[in-house]
Amino acid sequence: MTRAHSAEDAARRINESIPGAAVESTQTDVWVLPEHILPVARLLKDDPAFDFSFLTALSAVDYVEYFEMVYHLVSLRRNASLVVKSRVYGRDEPAVRKGADLQEREVWDLMGIHFEGHPNMKRIMLWEGFPGHPLRKDFLG
Repeated sequence: MTRAHSAEDAARRINESIPGAAVESTQTDVWVLPEHILPVARLLKDDPAFDFSFLTALSAVDYVEYFEMVYHLVSLRRNASLVVKSRVYGRDEPAVRKGADLQEREVWDLMGIHFEGHPNMKRIMLWEGFPGHPLRKDFLG
């Protein structure tokens, strides 16, 4: 079992490296602006002080007004975990880190969130031609 990395400390250190990227933190979560997801993911992976090199889960929640992207990160070397969240308004198409290929495809397939720069954005769970994205609140299928 991993111990939770202090989200408040992570937010402070993220903002030292990428000013304004972390907009909020709780005891367990760091909230990042969508345009900063990629640089924050790189920082959390590459900075030895963080070393969050393993993405255990990527999910999305549809709150109708916005999508909430949730990234669960683990540092195996430090035996620590961190949750990074971002709100995506207007069905934007956020750019996110490499290494989440299958998870990004699943989120796109079920929620309709397109990941900019993804090399193979096609359905992974549903068949090609399926009408819509069934986990969205506005799905009427």
